[in-house]
Amino acid sequence: MLVKTFGSTLRGLDAIIVTVEVNLGGPHGFVLTGLPDNAVRESRERIEAAFKNNRLEYPRGKLTVNMSPADVRKEGSNFDLTLAVGILGVSGQVRGEVLADYVVMGELALDGTVLPIRGALPVAVEARAKGFKGFILPEANVGEAGVVDRLSVYPVRNLAEVVDFLNGKRDIAPANVNTRELFEDGTRVFSCDFSEVKGQENVKRALEVAAAGSHNVIMIGPPGAGKSMMAKRIPTILPPMTLPEALETTKIHSVAGKLGTRVGLMVERPFRTPHHTISDVALVGGGSGALPGEISLAHNGVLFLDELPEFNRKALEVLRQPLEDRTVSISRAKFAVDYPAGFMLVAGMNPCPCGYYNHPEKQCVCPPGAVHKYLSRVSGPLLDRIDLHVEITPVPFEALASKSAGEPSENIRARVIQARERQRQRFKSITAPGVYANAHMTTKMVREICTLDTVGMKILQTAMERFQLSARAYDRILKVSRTIADLDQSESIQVHHVAEAVQYRNLDREGWAG
Repeated sequence: MLVKTFGSTLRGLDAIIVTVEVNLGGPHGFVLTGLPDNAVRESRERIEAAFKNNRLEYPRGKLTVNMSPADVRKEGSNFDLTLAVGILGVSGQVRGEVLADYVVMGELALDGTVLPIRGALPVAVEARAKGFKGFILPEANVGEAGVVDRLSVYPVRNLAEVVDFLNGKRDIAPANVNTRELFEDGTRVFSCDFSEVKGQENVKRALEVAAAGSHNVIMIGPPGAGKSMMAKRIPTILPPMTLPEALETTKIHSVAGKLGTRVGLMVERPFRTPHHTISDVALVGGGSGALPGEISLAHNGVLFLDELPEFNRKALEVLRQPLEDRTVSISRAKFAVDYPAGFMLVAGMNPCPCGYYNHPEKQCVCPPGAVHKYLSRVSGPLLDRIDLHVEITPVPFEALASKSAGEPSENIRARVIQARERQRQRFKSITAPGVYANAHMTTKMVREICTLDTVGMKILQTAMERFQLSARAYDRILKVSRTIADLDQSESIQVHHVAEAVQYRNLDREGWAG
């Protein structure tokens, strides 16, 4: 007797429907084919224990299980419930004729509890695309899969519920998730605000410019100056995510298994802060399962690298290509996957090993040349890809003790949204994909859009010659100038816009590092 059930495996952000064929016949035994990994092979022991503890009969004959397509590797414990339902169908304990209507996924505990899986959202999207009637999955994953409309999502808690549902003895109400209501309710909730930041008006201005044009920014200053505090508040001034952005971001976190059980749709822009001991694989993605790394988890949000020079040099260098292309490719012998990596890089660093170079009050105790050596841990090509270099000094006591609140994030965000809208209108006729902010402009677009008058060009020429800037830095100054003009609601780039943009190249200044 032969029965087919359906599950899914992940390839990057996409799901592939897997047909699980279960055949019963011959002497006792169990054969599993179709490139299963060890976790899939071990499912037999979990299934047998779950059957016994739920008073279900494990068949005595030989079970031959094939997972098709056979040339795609099947990984993880997500197939436990798929295989269990197939075995129940082939042994006549559930109605085999209804199995073709459902994708069934879940990990089984020994007592039959159905445990959460990763990648439920892309699996639900693929199940809808393939015309399945419903998706049976763990109750913990119903939030993310439920955002997919036109697909009945049935949450289950244990194996007994699945058996009763498939036999028509139990009704399970499909998940009812109002995606737009969930999206709109969560786009205005923040736990911090720029109004809590005392002083640092010049830094706030730089971060406003960075947010308005989706520019990368690095903050250089002594310990306690407020670098981390301000970086954590950048998501509060970024424009709200659109629904497609929220779905894409949720999909990435679902595949990585980082979504959690209470989140159905990610509506806040992600803010990722990996420790400086992170490996290059964890940062960009990869490993045996080719999972997304921190740069993809920060897609549509902020990647904050605190103490930038302390990061492994190799890990930092692998950032260069994703910063330019806003995507990362992970290649293996038999396949390659692409993950989006459209993040805004925000970095923080001390100016020297002791942290007090250029401090207005404390003396730097680093030996001669230490400042330059410390800064050289971050390569010039990586610094070239960071649009704004901002120096931070400690906040004076008078500002810290002031009872007046700073400008709230809501006001800054309104200006950022207005500037982004100007950019959206400017780029809506552009055929290049993914260009929606000034930081994303190609060199050709910069030449066409970021035109300067004679005085502005002279200022830029002087800066290029004095600081010996690269061609990439030239383009980035023009992009930042265009963003500053957008914040001023100006059609053209004025002289003061160029002058301000040049001021944001602190690390390029001669003699800055001694």
